Amino acid sequence: MSNVALTSSKPSSLPKVVAAGAIGNILEWFDFAVYGYFAVFIGQAFFPQSDPVAQVIGAFGIFAIGYLARPIGGILIGHFGDRYGRKFAMTLSVGAMAIPTFLIGILPGYAAIGIAAPILLTVLRTVQGLSLGGEYTTSMIFMVEHAPPHRRNLAGATAASGAILGILLGSATGALLAAIMPKDMLASWGWRIPFLFGLVIGLMGVVLRRHLPDGEVNQEGSAPLVQVLRHHPWPVLQVALLCLVNAVGFQLVFVYLVSWLQLVDGISPAVAFEVNTTSMAFFLAVTFMSGALADRIGNIPIMAVSSAGLVVLAIPLFTLLVGASHGTILIAQMTFGVLLGLYIGAQPGLIVMHSPKAVRCTALAIGYNLTLGLIGGLSPLTAQWLIHRLDDAVAPGYMIAVLAAVSFVALYPFYKREKASKIALMS
Repeated sequence: MSNVALTSSKPSSLPKVVAAGAIGNILEWFDFAVYGYFAVFIGQAFFPQSDPVAQVIGAFGIFAIGYLARPIGGILIGHFGDRYGRKFAMTLSVGAMAIPTFLIGILPGYAAIGIAAPILLTVLRTVQGLSLGGEYTTSMIFMVEHAPPHRRNLAGATAASGAILGILLGSATGALLAAIMPKDMLASWGWRIPFLFGLVIGLMGVVLRRHLPDGEVNQEGSAPLVQVLRHHPWPVLQVALLCLVNAVGFQLVFVYLVSWLQLVDGISPAVAFEVNTTSMAFFLAVTFMSGALADRIGNIPIMAVSSAGLVVLAIPLFTLLVGASHGTILIAQMTFGVLLGLYIGAQPGLIVMHSPKAVRCTALAIGYNLTLGLIGGLSPLTAQWLIHRLDDAVAPGYMIAVLAAVSFVALYPFYKREKASKIALMS
């Protein structure tokens, strides 16, 4: 490892750290959620009206571009987090999400400005992707680092829960708007309302983060990115493989599924949002409890059981969703919520504490965002393409099962490392 000098600031109270860390995740995932939930309407607003399927694919294509920008954003904001402190990076990221979110809410559509509409939407989504690339991992690191040792997994789960809460708020907002507005009004301008709230949440985030401690600062040596590539490529790859469950399972089950239910089952937007919001609330509770449980029994057993469960059940659950009743859809999605919540709640503490401390923000941002950006961002688009290509509505279940199997295998190096550490302590 390069020669570095690390300094740290005095921690503030844990509730303040949790609130300031979570607010950015809430904003950023609120925006990404409402975009996914309203993809059908966004496609209608920003693309030509000739082909409804092409509109949805175009909307999810821009959704994917925002995700593809995440690795670059992770490197940039991770660099700031390692070099100048967590607070600076977190404040920068929340501002870079709030402004584009608001601008999407007021951006004219294709009917008004033609091809400029999808181009400008792509630019704004790219900026959001750059922001999201560093926000989640930096705030997750910040919260785990400032937690007592016996509460690190709970703190990590709280970071994940902030992201889920943002998506839940997005889903609840979509459900509310779908319930109180006629569909034509929702498609015309109602979908824009949630994006306008992004500016308010962003300002709250900046205020909350102004007086936080910076934590670890890597003040010397080569750039954090160079240190990571030179000394820590294998841990980065391990994190990337471990995040496949997040990247595919979460995106398909709690973002894409809202559009899937409308396109495949003909479910109304109101019912799709209602089921998704209920399932998300349940998923949030499971995620939080998973972190608390991981502090007692460890992260790896929980993640192994949940990833194995996804391998076995993903295809049967999606098969169950085809042509299902309201109640059956809720049961299937809540089952997914248990499996994904267990995994995602236990994961943050594991990957933070197994990352090199001096370049932790950069290393985690690269590993996490390579998977979430390249694979997660393309998941809805890939699922839509596979359904059309294979004429099989269960195709998303195949994707989840295969990649959950990869994450299950990727747990083994972490298990070996923890077992070696315990043996060393006993000797």
